[in-house]
Amino acid sequence: MTLTADHNSRERARPLAPGDRREAILDAVLPLLRQHGRDVSTRQLAEAAGVAEGTLFRAFGDKESLLEAAVAKLLDPSPLIADLRAIDASLPLERKLAEILAHVRARFSGIFRVMALLGINHRPPAGPDQGRWIETVCELLAPHEHELSAPPRTVAYWLRMSAFASTLPSFNDPYEFTTDELAHLITSGVACSDGRAS
Repeated sequence: MTLTADHNSRERARPLAPGDRREAILDAVLPLLRQHGRDVSTRQLAEAAGVAEGTLFRAFGDKESLLEAAVAKLLDPSPLIADLRAIDASLPLERKLAEILAHVRARFSGIFRVMALLGINHRPPAGPDQGRWIETVCELLAPHEHELSAPPRTVAYWLRMSAFASTLPSFNDPYEFTTDELAHLITSGVACSDGRAS
């Protein structure tokens, strides 16, 4: 049996809409920014995205605008929210706190690294959706409300504070906290149940 090429029947990839192309480019270049920071070249960025350099400039205007868009994407809480929603709702409280802390610390660590590599020394502007992940944490903690000494929203902010501070290198020297330690601290505090040190 002889096979002949039928160009008309081949499925061609549909060109992406401008917004989708921008998002695809940002998804591809973020790992490079985490590795090289501002020193990454537009050629490297284009190769990572699988496009020509001209396409980068048409999509973003210039390299600085691309970097700004990448930072905005990095700050998008949607991936963190998806990770939090994937946490098993049936976990006991302390294990659930550790899972939440692990995801939030990973987010802060990624943000801090890229900001340092890009030479951003000021606090990035908080977008309108930055607080959405707190709502997800509240939902995760709601079934444990009877176990908490404070409302779920307050505990969510304790978790945010602990994750933020414990991710800053200067606050982890000379002792680096684990997520399990932080979860235990938030769950049990520092005092013994009978008020005496063991």
